[in-house]
Amino acid sequence: MTTNQETRPSAAAKPVRWAADVVATLREGARLRLDYSAQSLWSVDRMIEEIRRDGAPYAAVETVLRGLGAYAGEVVVRQTGAEWWASGGDHWIRTPDNRLWDPMDEARRCFAGDGSLRLLCRDATAGK
Repeated sequence: MTTNQETRPSAAAKPVRWAADVVATLREGARLRLDYSAQSLWSVDRMIEEIRRDGAPYAAVETVLRGLGAYAGEVVVRQTGAEWWASGGDHWIRTPDNRLWDPMDEARRCFAGDGSLRLLCRDATAGK
């Protein structure tokens, strides 16, 4: 049996990399500086809304949405001490109060016009 300390690095590896990739890409391409603050999620929500309004097909932005969701997850992890968890290829975070959050799914919901990474962060950090 493995402990939480042993599983966290492997569960976190992909989402941490996805978040870092999107931060670097947006800094270079869109001149958007993301600093892992809750405030930065306002910009992320606006960016997803703009992509949606531009009519981009989901398949064209799926990787970006995954990265933006991972970024939002990392914001929550850094603010609350949450941990990344993975199972069956899905990644989510568990906050110290044992609530589970799926920031990648929330990014997809944002793109569909029915979600907010900023509000997910607000709700996830409310119990800290």
